[in-house]
Amino acid sequence: MSGELATGQLERPVTIERDAQGIAFIRAESRTDSAFALGFLHAQERFFQMDLLRRNSAGELAALVGSAALPHDRSVRRHQFRTRAERNIAAMPEHHRKILERYTDGVNYGLSQLGSAPWEYALLRQTPRPWQPADSLLTIFSMYLTLQSHTGEFEARDNALAELLPGDLYQFFAPKGGMWDAPLIGDARGPLSLPQTDIAALVDPQEPLAYGKMESEDMIFGSNNWVVGGALTEHGAAIVADDMHLAITVPNIWFRAGWNVPGTNHEMRGATLPGGPIIVAGSNGKLAWGFTNTTADWGDLIPLEVSANGEQYRTPDGWTPFEVEREEIAISGQPAEILEVRKTIWGPVIGENHLGKPLAYRWVAHDARGANLNIIKLETTANTRAAMDLAPEFGIPHQNFVLGDSEGNIGWTVAGPIPRRIGLDGSRSVSWADGTAYWDGYLPLDQHPSIYNPPSHRIWTANSRTMDGDFLRVMGDGGYALGARQQQIRDALFARQHFSEQDLLDLQLDDRAIFLERWQAQLQELLGNSQGYDDVRDQVANWGGRASADSVGYRIVRNFRLRFIDLTIAPVLTYMQRQDPDFKFRRVNRQIEYPAWEMLVNEPAHLLNPEFESWSALKLAALDAVLEDMAKGGQPLSQQTWGVQNAAKIQHPLGRAVAAVNWFTAMPADHLPGDSHMPRFQSSTNGASQRMVVAPGREEYGIFHMATGQSAHPLSPFFGNGHRDWVEGNPSPMKEQATTYTLTLR
Repeated sequence: MSGELATGQLERPVTIERDAQGIAFIRAESRTDSAFALGFLHAQERFFQMDLLRRNSAGELAALVGSAALPHDRSVRRHQFRTRAERNIAAMPEHHRKILERYTDGVNYGLSQLGSAPWEYALLRQTPRPWQPADSLLTIFSMYLTLQSHTGEFEARDNALAELLPGDLYQFFAPKGGMWDAPLIGDARGPLSLPQTDIAALVDPQEPLAYGKMESEDMIFGSNNWVVGGALTEHGAAIVADDMHLAITVPNIWFRAGWNVPGTNHEMRGATLPGGPIIVAGSNGKLAWGFTNTTADWGDLIPLEVSANGEQYRTPDGWTPFEVEREEIAISGQPAEILEVRKTIWGPVIGENHLGKPLAYRWVAHDARGANLNIIKLETTANTRAAMDLAPEFGIPHQNFVLGDSEGNIGWTVAGPIPRRIGLDGSRSVSWADGTAYWDGYLPLDQHPSIYNPPSHRIWTANSRTMDGDFLRVMGDGGYALGARQQQIRDALFARQHFSEQDLLDLQLDDRAIFLERWQAQLQELLGNSQGYDDVRDQVANWGGRASADSVGYRIVRNFRLRFIDLTIAPVLTYMQRQDPDFKFRRVNRQIEYPAWEMLVNEPAHLLNPEFESWSALKLAALDAVLEDMAKGGQPLSQQTWGVQNAAKIQHPLGRAVAAVNWFTAMPADHLPGDSHMPRFQSSTNGASQRMVVAPGREEYGIFHMATGQSAHPLSPFFGNGHRDWVEGNPSPMKEQATTYTLTLR
């Protein structure tokens, strides 16, 4: 951490300064040298994490951890991301390729300078494998696997529902939005119409119903970002707020760092992804930016017309044999397994639809434009308009790119290439065999969805639908989140006319249960007409209106809603699983709030689950199931708070298999406020992997939270530093503080 190291690999000396929290700032005279230094830091603090990221997308985890990872490797290896990464690097501009190579050199040098391999390898009885330039693109592909579906999951399930359910029931149970929508362009959707079909027609009276266990769109993990323009700030610069919600593990996915950009007066600061030489979200002193997942549609499933012998498929040029490649999957402690990957002119065969037809997958991630280093161009970009113009070139999973500059300009666009669909809109899987449906390259910049300096001086996103009209048509729907969280952010932004950095942090920490207020009122009415629930009635009446860690009533209300949904949609789930035993709702019921609310309030007799004699009986059964589940803790109701259920479970990946690992690596089991449909999203294992608030040029006033700490090693002084600020919401600084350690690389 301090002193000098003679690497023999640098053009000029590089200085790495770290503060007491381990936040690093690199000073170098060339961009390749700063890339080397960042690689050195990543390897020193996070190499095992980097190894997991590259193996995750390459389908090479079983070689490290054994046969438990085989199902994952088989599924992912069909995409052949390692081969694609090597292809993409060969196509890169020489300057970008050189940065990746120097970053790689830094990683391998940093690994060599450790006194011993990271402790995880001793536990697994493995030896670290050197880093390669392609591995850095594999970390990008790992983010694709996190943020998009590698099997076209939403499209497959939505198609199955649309084709198998009676039409009016499909329209009711799979709506495309409603009153909670808060798009940047367009309006909320109107109310639902009740279907005519009797839901009892879906089930056989002799058939047991299939019930879920509180699995709904409520457990969809999203992100938030927003920006306010200079007209709303005292200093005239825009302020960007960004909190990316991901799985929170030890270590955190992000590593905080900064560096000077040689030849400019720009200084980078923000969140890096270990494995790559770039700032993902942050500021360069003139421009600040953040990302949330668009949740739009960036891939298409193609039902194949296959020959009788199964060896050919039909294309616009006639019958064509499948291309078959053999992939060897190494398995720790066992012989390797051979996987045959069937490929088409459109993409790999990734499975079958509900009718048993083979499906090929056309996905942006497969193309050369899907992963690259072009986001590095933001380092020298000084204003919002110029940065937005770069967005279609970014080779990353498609993001809501929200940004602002030191002059007060703000903008939104989609970061990533958008396919130009011909003959299809992406919402339904159609054959491409006759040539009328296909992708015709990617949209040019002038057709890319974007918003620049809106009259309101406000932009907001939260994984929900952002667009309407033509912009929505080109983006499609990949399973948008319910709009409640996005709407709460929008309304809070319009409730004020002036903002500081602290004001935006306060909004990030907003845990008001606005979305559940009407559910609380309905549950209170139910309890008022029911006997034997005195304690419950008091808790619900005094729930506090927030997802507070100490609220019992909040826990009852939110879980009542989930259980009510599970009981009401059981006939639909049962019907779908009769047609397709593996069917699950998952992304396809993210808008289930709308039919659930209609049934709760209007109690349509023909939509009542036939296992219940009345809607009141169903509602009380939902409540009883919640109370029974809470009672399993063995504590009185007054102690069964939301925080008890929402206690942090932040563990090292190996802690799931080796309990002793948790003893020295897991973060404290803090009772956490926040929940799904509010800005302060929080669950036991997922939440704000970072929170950032920054006005470019005012980084010293910026705020940055990160769960866990900078280092993956429990004996490091940086292991848990900063975690308490994340838990408590303290305004910890974005900019590195006084230098505690200085290391010079020569």
